[in-house]
Amino acid sequence: MPPAIHCRQLYKRYEGREAVEAVRGIDLEVETGECFGLLGPNGAGKTTTLEILEGLLPATSGDVEILGLHWASDEMTIRHRIGISLQETRLADKLTVRETIRLFRSFYRSGIEPDEAIRRVSLEEKARAYVEKLSGGQRQRLAVACALVGDPELLFLDEPTTGLDPQSRRQLWDVIRAFRSTNRTVLLTTHYMDEAERLCDRVAVIDQGKVIALGTPRELIERLGGAHVIELSLADGATVSSNEFAHLPAVQSARWEDDLWRLSVAEPHIALPAVLEHVRSRGLSLAALTTRHATLEDVFVNLTGRHLRDEGENGG
Repeated sequence: MPPAIHCRQLYKRYEGREAVEAVRGIDLEVETGECFGLLGPNGAGKTTTLEILEGLLPATSGDVEILGLHWASDEMTIRHRIGISLQETRLADKLTVRETIRLFRSFYRSGIEPDEAIRRVSLEEKARAYVEKLSGGQRQRLAVACALVGDPELLFLDEPTTGLDPQSRRQLWDVIRAFRSTNRTVLLTTHYMDEAERLCDRVAVIDQGKVIALGTPRELIERLGGAHVIELSLADGATVSSNEFAHLPAVQSARWEDDLWRLSVAEPHIALPAVLEHVRSRGLSLAALTTRHATLEDVFVNLTGRHLRDEGENGG
């Protein structure tokens, strides 16, 4: 069985007074049945990459296969086998939920019944409601239902939970998990690291148009050098050098950020006593100290020197 998605040396260049390379040589392979995440700040190139894979945007160069097929020769076949939920889906305000799903179902040769699509996203009580009356989370679930009604083998989701409240996010996560449980494939973009950790089998971290890390969430966190993070601040605004903490037992790295020291550590039961003793030996005292598990956000900061959401909310 061919991979659900295969691309090699994907480039997208926008010509102009100052040419911009949005995608710079991306290689990806997504296996059938997995949930694969494209992670990165807005402007990193992940939405551009997704739109090329979806057949919405031509690549400047590179090879793309979707379900073993090519857009140039098999466009209609691919269209009937995939579902797409865009970052912003504009639906007709004066149609009801059921009418909207019926409209989208008419675009496909085969698929599921509109009421079944509505059930899958838990909108049964809103089936007769006009789109304009839906909340933001309900609209997002409706957009996903529109992508599901053709019974796709491959589902593309671009920032599916951006701007949603926690309850709405969890409801959409349940929809994605249910889809995956039938051995279907999901490719999603997100800048929520907790979302990627909960949903994705593998992730690719994209920055400045390139893949800078690839693997399972666990693998990427382990590559950081420590599965735990100690965060501390010193009383009275006292300062120390990063080398003082970085050379302590079990400490893999140390960085000063947001008025805190963040230490990546492999064994907190060894690192914590060493940190406390070092602070005491310097005649200093702690203002605050916490420990937590390392996350994909820590991986991203370690790789790029900045947070995932530092770059605003527009663009992809």
